[in-house]
Amino acid sequence: MNRYYQPEIETASQEQIRAWQSERLVKQVKHVWDNVPYYRKKMEEKGVTPDDIKSVDDLHKLPFLTKDDLREAYPYGLVGAPLKDCVRIQSTSGTTGKRVVAFYTQHDIDLWEDCCARAIVAVGGTNEDVCQVSYGYGLFTGGPGLNGGSHRAGCLTLPMSSGNTDRQLQFMTDLGATIICCTPSYAAYLAESIHERGLRDKIKLKAGIFGAEAWSENMRHDIEEKLGIKAYDIYGLTEISGPGVSFECQEQTGMHINEDHFIAEIIDPETGEVLPEGSKGELVFTSITKEAFPLLRYRTRDICVLSRKPCSCGRTLVKMSKPMGRSDDMLIIKGVNVFPSQIETVLLEQGYPANYQIIVDRVNNSDTLEVQVEMTPENFSDSLSKITEMEKSLVAALKAMLGIYAKVKLVAPKTIARSEGKAVRVIDNRKI
Repeated sequence: MNRYYQPEIETASQEQIRAWQSERLVKQVKHVWDNVPYYRKKMEEKGVTPDDIKSVDDLHKLPFLTKDDLREAYPYGLVGAPLKDCVRIQSTSGTTGKRVVAFYTQHDIDLWEDCCARAIVAVGGTNEDVCQVSYGYGLFTGGPGLNGGSHRAGCLTLPMSSGNTDRQLQFMTDLGATIICCTPSYAAYLAESIHERGLRDKIKLKAGIFGAEAWSENMRHDIEEKLGIKAYDIYGLTEISGPGVSFECQEQTGMHINEDHFIAEIIDPETGEVLPEGSKGELVFTSITKEAFPLLRYRTRDICVLSRKPCSCGRTLVKMSKPMGRSDDMLIIKGVNVFPSQIETVLLEQGYPANYQIIVDRVNNSDTLEVQVEMTPENFSDSLSKITEMEKSLVAALKAMLGIYAKVKLVAPKTIARSEGKAVRVIDNRKI
């Protein structure tokens, strides 16, 4: 049986969705023009005024926003509402240490939680369910988003946050959790722990909502088999609100985008030209209902495909495929955004040359990150204790910048292969 949280929206006709989008876009462009000087300047540079935007068909006339704009406008330059009306920030790491800070009014939070509730109801969540939210809480959007969505869907909510596996399993078995929300790698780890402890017949899980990092169909089937559940994908990014920008239904063939709040486009990453439906390209989002942080034509750098093929679940919202890669060099490791430029910044600050290699792998379903760094002839040492000390200091500096642990291996000068063209900085051995 197909269930919807807001059926009148989730199954609305294409004409109705387009009408909502056109009306909200026109209003949002005017709102941004009047309240966000940074974006108004970008529009003026492109020779566009709010009068040029009469419907969704005019969206392509607007300038793009990128991570660079967020960095330049940090912290308050893109805020579209008076700060006295903003009630929360959420944050994620930026390219060179400046964090992405997104603002929310209470209205923004209400709409975000509605989007997450749609995701929970789509996997069968009701007021009879116990929903264990094991995404990180705090600045990361995963925990707060799914927590609010779970409340709205009427589930009994366990706000576990991530880690502390013993406690996770105790609550899961004692309180009979039926839905789990976390990163796919943590779900795989929980599955292993459940098997090791012989708890398989004590758990009541039926569904999992997994996102914040890339995962393969093989990993999905593995988690489903080990936990006896159906595993669903969810997508979002802090800049646009957080998880719940799109979500999978029981068909599990892509994620429905909440088109009453977000307009999606696919562009050619090189030229910026909008591509026809079904083309593979870079995903661009426009927030049409956000008050505090209304980003227009934000380039996500995720490569994917949009499809309007009718879905057996009855939802009419456009579907996006799983991201198939990125048009920039961002890595997602344990759900955290990591840019090689952040690592480079730390190395240069600590007096190392920019000769390094980042090796990413997945061991026992958990991401690992190793940074191999060349010593300079000046700081080169063959004393093991000295090298260990230098490595420890770099580990601490990288953790402060990235927010996650990276193993550091110092190597002798000139041992990392030089490249004639673009240096191969990243070796990603994960099979995704």
